[in-house]
Amino acid sequence: MPGTVGRIPTPSAPIPGATTHPWAGTPLGSPQGWDPAVRAVADVVLSSPVPMALLLGDDLVLLYNDGYAELIGDRHPDALGRPAAEVFAEVWREAGAGDALERVYRRGEPFLEREAVLPADRQAEPAVFTRGHSPVRDSTGGIVGVLTVSAQTTQLTRQLQSLSDFAAALSGTLTLDDVARVALRYCLHSFDADRVSFAVDEGSAWRLVRRIRGELLDEADERLPPLWRRMPADSPLPAAVAARSGVASFTVDGQPLRDVAADRHDEKIRSLAALPLRSTVVRGALTVGYQAPRPWSPAERALLAASAELVGQAAERARRFETQHGTAQLLQRSMLPEQLPDLPRLRIAARYDPGVDGNAAGGDFYDAFLLPTGALGVVLGDVAGHDVQAAARMGQVRAALRALALSDPRPDAVLAGLDRLVASLGTEGGTHELFVTVVFGVVDVDRARITLASAGHPAPLIRRGRSGDGPAAAFVDVPPGPPLGLGGRQRTVTVPFRPGDTLLLYSDGVVERRWQDLTAGLAGLGAAVSAANGSDPRALCAVATAAVPGATEDDVAVLAVEHAVRPSRSAGMEVPAEPTAPSRVRHWMTAQLTEWQVPEAVVGAAVLCTSELTTNALLHAGTAARVEVDLSAERLLVSVADSGTRGQVTRAQTDTLSSRGRGLGLIEELSDAWGTDPTVRGSTVWFEILIPAG
Repeated sequence: MPGTVGRIPTPSAPIPGATTHPWAGTPLGSPQGWDPAVRAVADVVLSSPVPMALLLGDDLVLLYNDGYAELIGDRHPDALGRPAAEVFAEVWREAGAGDALERVYRRGEPFLEREAVLPADRQAEPAVFTRGHSPVRDSTGGIVGVLTVSAQTTQLTRQLQSLSDFAAALSGTLTLDDVARVALRYCLHSFDADRVSFAVDEGSAWRLVRRIRGELLDEADERLPPLWRRMPADSPLPAAVAARSGVASFTVDGQPLRDVAADRHDEKIRSLAALPLRSTVVRGALTVGYQAPRPWSPAERALLAASAELVGQAAERARRFETQHGTAQLLQRSMLPEQLPDLPRLRIAARYDPGVDGNAAGGDFYDAFLLPTGALGVVLGDVAGHDVQAAARMGQVRAALRALALSDPRPDAVLAGLDRLVASLGTEGGTHELFVTVVFGVVDVDRARITLASAGHPAPLIRRGRSGDGPAAAFVDVPPGPPLGLGGRQRTVTVPFRPGDTLLLYSDGVVERRWQDLTAGLAGLGAAVSAANGSDPRALCAVATAAVPGATEDDVAVLAVEHAVRPSRSAGMEVPAEPTAPSRVRHWMTAQLTEWQVPEAVVGAAVLCTSELTTNALLHAGTAARVEVDLSAERLLVSVADSGTRGQVTRAQTDTLSSRGRGLGLIEELSDAWGTDPTVRGSTVWFEILIPAG
């Protein structure tokens, strides 16, 4: 049977921190009359930094310390001296709440709550605790109350919840750059760390990237390719040591980065955890550091180990993806022409974007080449499929077409020969599902005309010069023919191709979308090309690929040929991968454009944009680059090509690619058009600035 708070005749000193409360008005009475054993427990409670509370008497009246007052939020100070059932009325009747406390008081059985939710500040999120309840006895051994000790585990609970979010974020990563961004962001915020780093092996060396607390990163920088730092294979850096040994290390207090510090941020680190990734494919490590000593509790070590395990799995997937993706891209691009013809009166540009997820080779192809007659042969085709076999067939068709055209350039004769080839390939493969479409044309500059033939391919588009009252762009009425391999007969059509005109060949991925009719896609392409600022082929390729809104699962290929009004002037510069390169490019560009008497306003904008693109190529591709400048009467075209393997820049990354800050938004602002083109060995970013009249 529980006792009452016993009274004794001899008064004692007042309880620290409780003298201001009117205890005499509560069922407990004045503290001077409490049992010495109860007073001793109360003294411990009130002097402890750990959140503790005494629930005394049959009503379980509350007495608690400052730590507990913080936990119950705005219930303090009104809760002091009141029955617990009143203070926590909204949860008192819930299982594991009031009944647990009353059971301890009635039966004297201690009780441990491992995941208790204590209603704190009514405006805040409920806190999570581990709470222990023990009976409190007076001098005679009777139970007079319950002692509650609370250890808040909200931070640990949140970390466990964020671990699930971390796993979800890592599941969406494709490259090691993506894994690094997600891992560094998670560890910095979830563990409230001062420094985090991520290291992976590169065979004979290590790559490491880090984040520092308080580092100013805007949204653009957050999505930039991380700035990796290379380290030798035998580096003593804790991340490299953990990755090599496969053993985690925890420095409680010291200077773990003193001998390998990159700057003062590393020098300030006193405690550091270094955990290997535990991957069979990728060797690497994750480190988390603090500027103060840290004991590294078992729970924290377990969370860090789980985080490193997740990062290791994601890094393994990313390494496999990058290998597979790079192979597919190399196969695809190796079957496309490495360089298009450079002719005085014809400007040629092409663009190819892989469909699906970019991780498979496709069957779209294009080509442009000089014929023995001096004319230009242009072709764009599509072999159905998104696999290595489709790419191989595409290579066969492209090579055969060029060989046939060099022998007899008539478009109908070329397609007739290809038809026999495709039928033969289908017979050899035992399939009648080899679906190939092609459009082939011969551009005769001297006669200002184009002769075209099509085998089941979408009709070409010609954008006429601005002279005349007709539409700026119109589809060529090419006689329809069946796809190759079906034994059909293709016919030709010859149309004018005057100076100022631009021919556009494209694959069906440009205009086809699942949710709309093909007619709508063709109309959208025609309208976009008509509304373009100029007839430059590179700009029109970019316009065409973005003409129809929405994503496509098919490959996208575009080839554009412009009949120039006047021959253009061009120059180029090789840019070495060294820090002084952007400055050298700026001086070269300024001198070249000034010599060509380009307007001063255009020179300033072009030099600034070129410097940005050169810096990007050196910083993010990590390779040498080449700058090409082409000047015509109406526009200045500048391109910067690299040979990196980190993938191409897309328009969705407009604000994310920069020399740490300004981004391609600067290019967007200063130029009239810009875009990116993948090449056989890298990617090219270009921009165009129109020359003011006069």
